Amino acid sequence: MTAPARTVADARAWARAGTELVLDAVADLDEAGFRADSALPGWTRGHLASHVAANADALGNLVHWAATGEETPMYASAEARAEGIARGPALSAGELRSWLTASARQLAEGLDTLTDEQWHHPVVTAQGRTVPATELPWMRAREVCVHAVDLATGTAFTDLPDGFLTALADEIRDRRGLAGLPEGPLPEIAAWLSGRPHSLADAPALGPWL
Repeated sequence: MTAPARTVADARAWARAGTELVLDAVADLDEAGFRADSALPGWTRGHLASHVAANADALGNLVHWAATGEETPMYASAEARAEGIARGPALSAGELRSWLTASARQLAEGLDTLTDEQWHHPVVTAQGRTVPATELPWMRAREVCVHAVDLATGTAFTDLPDGFLTALADEIRDRRGLAGLPEGPLPEIAAWLSGRPHSLADAPALGPWL
């Protein structure tokens, strides 16, 4: 497997950039705007916004785990995760924006407090993978950057940092077990790999990722 072309500092910078894109994407949405469809089948923008906010809260649980050694899963259960997503349509536009903003800030502040030792403490993801806490900023970067595009308010893969796109493409290629990639611009390759709309000619269809 190819080693990730990223550092913790890289991932934190990409997470900040992605968070700004998400917050910019929803800045002018009213209730009708949040009720509109996102780019993810069956999800409104409100569903997606609450998912991104709940993800920050869930990653905050893993920060607590790394900092204290107290086992704190991302989500109490699959049902609890689904309930977090379902909250979106019940919240006002202002409440959704406040949740997105506050949860992102709290996660960033929690990461700021981790010591060098705590960054290397193992935690368990929602998929059951045991990873060091150094993976948490990358997990957040993926969520906010890709879902900023999925909100379908005008953000595209071309708006995402090149370093992030390279790291994303490397990871998905390896996880999908692909020997090579089609020719084309990096943003289009990343979109194709993640199962999003793209302009690559003759690229085989891939299922959704993330």
